[in-house]
Amino acid sequence: MKTVTLAKKKEKLPLSHHPWVFSGAIAEKGEAAPGEIVRVVTSEDKFIAYGHLGSRAQVAMHLLEWDERAVVDGAWFTKKIHDAVARRTPLRERADTDAVRLIYSESDLLPGLIVDQYTDVLVVMILTPGMDALRQVIIDALISAVSPKAIYERSDAHAAKAEGMTAHEGLLYGALPPEIVIHENGRKFICDVAEGQKTGFFLDQRENRRIAASFTQGRTLDCFCYTGGFSMSMASRAASMTVVDSSAAALDILKKNAGLNGLSLPDENIITANAFEYLRGVKKDSFDTIVLDPPKLAPSRSAVPKALRAYKDVNLSAMKCLSPGGMLITFSCSGGVSREEFRTVISWAAKDAHREVQFIHALSQAEDHPVRASFPESEYLTGEVCRVI
Repeated sequence: MKTVTLAKKKEKLPLSHHPWVFSGAIAEKGEAAPGEIVRVVTSEDKFIAYGHLGSRAQVAMHLLEWDERAVVDGAWFTKKIHDAVARRTPLRERADTDAVRLIYSESDLLPGLIVDQYTDVLVVMILTPGMDALRQVIIDALISAVSPKAIYERSDAHAAKAEGMTAHEGLLYGALPPEIVIHENGRKFICDVAEGQKTGFFLDQRENRRIAASFTQGRTLDCFCYTGGFSMSMASRAASMTVVDSSAAALDILKKNAGLNGLSLPDENIITANAFEYLRGVKKDSFDTIVLDPPKLAPSRSAVPKALRAYKDVNLSAMKCLSPGGMLITFSCSGGVSREEFRTVISWAAKDAHREVQFIHALSQAEDHPVRASFPESEYLTGEVCRVI
């Protein structure tokens, strides 16, 4: 096994079990190539961890194991995969839910690997050269741990390009059914693993959708609705439901989901539009509950100032549309935006809207997207239930 030596005074994060090593922290890596498992040592040649060497300009290595006695081989990865699946057992045994994130990358000690389960279909994202080299090990381990009918790969093209990899998409095992219908909190949803966003559905919002339903009142608007995760959950408590998304294809699936759940949405309440623009044109006091779940607006820390302006803009527009005492359920999935920053943005929006806001309930990602204590970057989803008065 080849050795990578870290620069002096650059060992603090790795020694604290943070799984990322930045390129500027590496003093010497010899002939080690991207994807190799390497031994990582301090400038004084003291063992730190074993890791996967990457090729990115920033995150140059992903650390895997801090026990020098461990043997990091195919059996090691197989056990880590089985362990991650076992930790989801209580969630997987729920009668009302059969869609679960089985492996959440660094949080499950498997950086570069994401696996979602949709009934008996698994969707895999392979994001680093190290995991790419272990493709068959991963497939075999998932088959033995879960016994799926199919495994489909949806690796992120942007991440693959950053790592110098070729993005793969397609069937890895078994055969996909003509249509995948999942259950979440007792509701049914069509999941398009081949063409849908991310791996086909946003599992991280599972508990937030349940909570949002409990705060729903009156005329309800679901912005950035995608295939209706929030609107299907909230519709039974709403006097009326209006949904907005820029994707006509997503709204077509939303209509099918409404039928699956015995709901009827008038065509005029299903709006294909840019939600930012739509909200600016809505009259004052038009809604009593609004959900804002925009896509990631800050893909990097450098993009945060621009993202904060966008978050303020969309929350300001929503507040102007709400009746007095209305509920605003608003989210940021930009990991670079802290909860404190997000609340500050909401406060700025309230001031400009000449409204007062009460923070009622803080929201975060679901339990199968755990936040690893040594890796705070694994927390990315911030949400707030607000009363606007």
